[in-house]
Amino acid sequence: MCVGVPLQLLARDGICGDVIEDGQPQIIDLSLTPEAEAGDWLLVFLGAAREVISAGEAAKISAALDGLRALMTGGDLGAAFADLEARTPELPPHLAAAAAQGRKTA
Repeated sequence: MCVGVPLQLLARDGICGDVIEDGQPQIIDLSLTPEAEAGDWLLVFLGAAREVISAGEAAKISAALDGLRALMTGGDLGAAFADLEARTPELPPHLAAAAAQGRKTA
């Protein structure tokens, strides 16, 4: 399984970008995010930026990853998924449409 990590783009040089990950400078591939500019938050998978995301989304993802790290080392999730606890799960649009039609299977 590949997990996306939110990282902030510090500088861009063509299709390469500079970020800091776990306190270490890294160079990432920006081929899939040509619109990314210094200061943007990116969702990075295996050294390649896949999406420009908002600072708020980056904070939510970071909190979730921190909670999972804590859980894996014997701690608890804390408020890592607080944004999900207060909402009702939603069906994807194609399943919601099927349910609205009374269908029991997609």
